[in-house]
Amino acid sequence: MSEPLSPAERARYARHLSLPEIGEAGQRILRDRAVVVVGAGGLGSPCLLYLAAAGVGRLGLVDFDNVDVSNLQRQVLYGQADVGAPKVSAAERRLGDLNPHITIEPHAVRLSADNALSILGSYDLVIDGSDRFSTRYLVSDACEILGKPLVYAAIQSFEGQLAVFNHEGGPTLRDLFPEPPPPGLAPRCAEVGVLGVLPGLLGTLQASEALKVLLGIGEPLCGRLLLIDALRMTFRSLRLARDPSRAAIHDLSAHAPPPWQVLDPSEAASRLREGWAPALIDVRTQAEAEVDQIAGTALRCEPQDILPSGLPLGEVLIYCASGGRSTRVARALLDQGVAPARLHELRGGLQAWRAAGY
Repeated sequence: MSEPLSPAERARYARHLSLPEIGEAGQRILRDRAVVVVGAGGLGSPCLLYLAAAGVGRLGLVDFDNVDVSNLQRQVLYGQADVGAPKVSAAERRLGDLNPHITIEPHAVRLSADNALSILGSYDLVIDGSDRFSTRYLVSDACEILGKPLVYAAIQSFEGQLAVFNHEGGPTLRDLFPEPPPPGLAPRCAEVGVLGVLPGLLGTLQASEALKVLLGIGEPLCGRLLLIDALRMTFRSLRLARDPSRAAIHDLSAHAPPPWQVLDPSEAASRLREGWAPALIDVRTQAEAEVDQIAGTALRCEPQDILPSGLPLGEVLIYCASGGRSTRVARALLDQGVAPARLHELRGGLQAWRAAGY
């Protein structure tokens, strides 16, 4: 085991040292462990704060986004002065101030099939604080390949769910939900809203489960799914098991990028300034379009109304509120014979476009 705690560490972690389940031996275990949190947002904020405070020795955070003023309603890791700054930079400052005895490792990248194994592979435990189904399944599949325990949570409106996956032979996300819903079918919090304290509750529980797994104490939520209804303040637990008929995950080929181009707002804006002239197509509802729309939008259609025959000739740039519905439309058009070279999707939708200052 590593060297004894310093006097400063003993003073900081005094309440842990008083617990027979932790004590100095357990605190040194935490100091020697490494945890990575994917998504430094609503779930990641409280989770990172409590893991840092608890003394987890090496904390990784994966996020490519900047702090937006709309984040402050629930993402308690940030303050007004952080608006516009990269989340990983602001989080690194805050966590370093909270506990100077630990190491913070920011990864300012979008997790993908190309980098997931290399990033997650250097940590002992992974926490999923993402808000996209594509990322959740990528994280789960990568953890299955790497043999890493995964603390999972998801939230929407007033409800949340929590589980520990891939721990001691337990089930994974795909044993609960074999496949993600089609893009755009399940709305994100940005579209339907979320009670500000809900991710605080779930993120704190994620930190609690992570500490139990790292220390080998208590009964982690392995083989169980905790369902929380904050409006009624009810907690239900469902039993989960591995599906013996499910094929094991051996690679991340299912997470390969789509055949059409997905453009970040800055890339799309740069190309438009240079003379690129695709037809802008808004696939949100009429009510959403009446509130705000990208200037120059050529066509607005509900996702189910988009047909190849109704598309303008030439290239098109499809956008929605935050990216889910535009992906579903692009995939439907591809399936109906539209050449992928004609299709372009705005990553993050109108929200990302406005957040980038366009």
